[in-house]
Amino acid sequence: MSGEKLSPGIISPVRRIGRREFDFERQVAIMAIVNRTPNSFHDQGRTFELDHAVAAAVKAVDDGADWVDIGGFAFSAAQAHIGVAEEIDRVSPVIARVRAATDAVISVDTHRPEVARAAIEAGADVINDTNGLREPGVAEVAAQTGASVVVTHSLGGPGRRVLRPSYDDVVAEVADYLRERVSHALKAGIGADKIIIDPGHDLNKNTFHSLELTRRLEEITAIGYPTLVALSNKDFIGETLDRPQGERKEGTIAANVISILKGARILRVHDVAATVASVRMTEAVLGWRGPVAPSHNLA
Repeated sequence: MSGEKLSPGIISPVRRIGRREFDFERQVAIMAIVNRTPNSFHDQGRTFELDHAVAAAVKAVDDGADWVDIGGFAFSAAQAHIGVAEEIDRVSPVIARVRAATDAVISVDTHRPEVARAAIEAGADVINDTNGLREPGVAEVAAQTGASVVVTHSLGGPGRRVLRPSYDDVVAEVADYLRERVSHALKAGIGADKIIIDPGHDLNKNTFHSLELTRRLEEITAIGYPTLVALSNKDFIGETLDRPQGERKEGTIAANVISILKGARILRVHDVAATVASVRMTEAVLGWRGPVAPSHNLA
């Protein structure tokens, strides 16, 4: 099937990340979220216990996730500070056990170089940094280890409060920031084929900002690097639909499909099975994959 090419010019579209290969010209990767924190905004600590975190990661892969994102420190400013050692103690054991159980991509959601290095030693393939590689040393860890990186936009970074965030043009400012941080990554020695970008929906942004980012996402994907979107169950979906935290699945799926059509190629999600079905259907309609069980009965 020839299919429709929606995002021309992706830098190194065919990539081996960890033990898996992706063709981002015609494939969408699904990243499952596993937060080993007591205060994650959606899971509310359900995967804080080590065994629960490992089980959730393995189940996500069984449900079709290509990738598992493991974090030990939430983005929200409404949390107690934890030290580097405690963050390592939260993420490294999960990563090691998940690595032993699956060939799926594993990323560590951290902005600290010491945590990133420990996570990679435990088996992680990717550093998912919501601080945009601003912490001294984190880009160097990625360059030295050969890890891929997700470069994300935020104004304040994890654990830092930003009151009433404002932008003259949120999409243009996010795009400029991502270009600058990508340049920083390249200068630090990270290969272009290791870089992924994320506009950071709801990270120091209000509902109108996140809707505008989604509406004009092609201006972000045009930067050229595979684009990750982390929309799952976020407040901009809840406020748009007037839905509480547990009732945002349909809104999440709609926003994710729109993002795919505008060039997103990695979706960070809580509801893996529902996302897999919606993504595979979207890929089939676009001509990127065939039906799994087509009927040849023409009667």
